[in-house]
Amino acid sequence: KKMMMNIARILSSLFLVSSVDGLALSAPIRMTATVPAKAVETAKLLPRERYIASNRFKVRDGAAAKFEARWANRKSRLATLEGFRYFTLLRQVPLEDVIGPKGAAAMGGKTPAYDYMSYTIWEDYDSFSNWRNGEAFKEAHGGTSIGAFLTAMVSSLAVLKGPPSPVFYDGLLHLSNVPEPDESKKVEGGWRVVDADGQNLLPAECFIAANRFAVREGAEEEFEERWSKRDSQLNQLPGFKSFTMLRRDGSPANDKFGDDFNYMSFTVWADKDSFMNWRNSQSFKDAHSSGAKKNSNQQVEDDIKPQQPPWTRPPSVAFWEGILELSSPIGA
Repeated sequence: KKMMMNIARILSSLFLVSSVDGLALSAPIRMTATVPAKAVETAKLLPRERYIASNRFKVRDGAAAKFEARWANRKSRLATLEGFRYFTLLRQVPLEDVIGPKGAAAMGGKTPAYDYMSYTIWEDYDSFSNWRNGEAFKEAHGGTSIGAFLTAMVSSLAVLKGPPSPVFYDGLLHLSNVPEPDESKKVEGGWRVVDADGQNLLPAECFIAANRFAVREGAEEEFEERWSKRDSQLNQLPGFKSFTMLRRDGSPANDKFGDDFNYMSFTVWADKDSFMNWRNSQSFKDAHSSGAKKNSNQQVEDDIKPQQPPWTRPPSVAFWEGILELSSPIGA
């Protein structure tokens, strides 16, 4: 009875809702403040180099394997679509599992309130929009008929705690390597072929380290400039796949999960060991030093009048492992 009430509640707003993301499940969500706007580029801010669509999910206790199987066994031709660059489904990893209890305590911050996040990189906004309004979107989201839609919705309610919540980003300072051929990652018709039984979690295929920033209003240009001047050689490191600075497209106010960060550095590694090797390297220390070199006058001025950081509170780290990884031949 409770499930039927939930279905009725969702169907009552059917004409006002839709599932929007880079491969979201079929549970609909309200479009208010979530549909990405084709943002007008601000001259002072960095130009968009990619467009990223994602959706965030809170999974019911004990339903994680079923959730992953739904994704693995869905109908999709994502990799065949024009403008597609990269996809993975992210499974959150506790900080303690990566940097230990002491490291997690020292780092502080708040962990994401959701368990999974889909992450799709498009070449540009138009490519995303064409997919969102095309037949491939309907096929992947059970929208080919009302019967298929209802079946997908009931299945979603069985594994999710509430509907998913999408979020969209402009991709800045994008850097990626061309992927090496990997015969273990079988693809047919534009989607991964994976043995998913709904009982066991899928194996991790990549590792993601993210740093989330709440940049204060008016400091966006300064923040982006700092990053654009950093000395980094990530693409030369073993196991590096891609880096993108994500700038949220739309306001984070009233976010369903309380995720009020408007920027996020997002680095994809082959595995956790690759990330840890970089974290313990000289390259990491160099990238996290004072940043761009300053002339003597600039340094004296900074010493006299220290700059206020562009964020409202310290950054917050999050880790994920990616499953069902899918890439274009030229990479992200």
